[in-house]
Amino acid sequence: MTDWHAGLYVVATPIGNMGDLTPRAAETLRQAVVVAAEDTRTSGALVRGTGSVARLVSLTEHNVEERIPQILPVAREGVVALVSDAGTPAIADPGARLVAAAHREGIHVFAIAGPSALAAALSVSGFDGPDAHFLGFLPRQRGERTELLNRARAAASILVFFESPNRLGRTLGELAELHGDPETVVCRELTKLHEEVARGRASELAGRFAATRGECVVVVEVPPREGAAESMRELLGAMKRAGARRAAAAAEVAKLTGCRREEAYDAWDSV
Repeated sequence: MTDWHAGLYVVATPIGNMGDLTPRAAETLRQAVVVAAEDTRTSGALVRGTGSVARLVSLTEHNVEERIPQILPVAREGVVALVSDAGTPAIADPGARLVAAAHREGIHVFAIAGPSALAAALSVSGFDGPDAHFLGFLPRQRGERTELLNRARAAASILVFFESPNRLGRTLGELAELHGDPETVVCRELTKLHEEVARGRASELAGRFAATRGECVVVVEVPPREGAAESMRELLGAMKRAGARRAAAAAEVAKLTGCRREEAYDAWDSV
């Protein structure tokens, strides 16, 4: 990249291994006038390590609304970089509000692609599904977690979420108890020295990760609902007789039964 334009640059940073910082990301940080970071202590070492002399500004859940009017005028005139503590910004962190505000104000937004814990976990899970649903960090209250997971299961074939190591064993136990003991992958400390990727039933992994440390991403393959195939065909048949279009019917039936949209779409000709 040789021509630098004023705007907000969303810069992906390593999720563990510093070797994953791309040359383009490093150059963006060197060009930046301001770097907005969730934790300036964590990101400061990385930014200074690139040779950047940019001013570091904290952007947290508690100060984001105050910071936006301070940061956007700088982005109108020069390069502002947005980084997260690790990975791609604006995914489960307050940076999304800064990006949205930049769009509203007509400020150019540029993606400096790179590491993402979400993409990395999906890539090593081995689950094949077109409709992964990212849940961010799960609620702390059991009832809220159960409600969220139940809603998500009805809409996707794969669920991905972040979880605290202190709650991981408990959450996996709940998946086993309340959600059909699904095939699950736990990705712990991705790209770091003690990286661990474990796949098995949620009940098996609950004991293994009852006491653990480090950043954790969980990927869950949603099991088909009992009787879902029969319900899918019945609903498809009824909608077909009513004159519904194939794609719309498949999407609606998938939502109602928990089956995959592609499965419903393929079954259309045989109902």
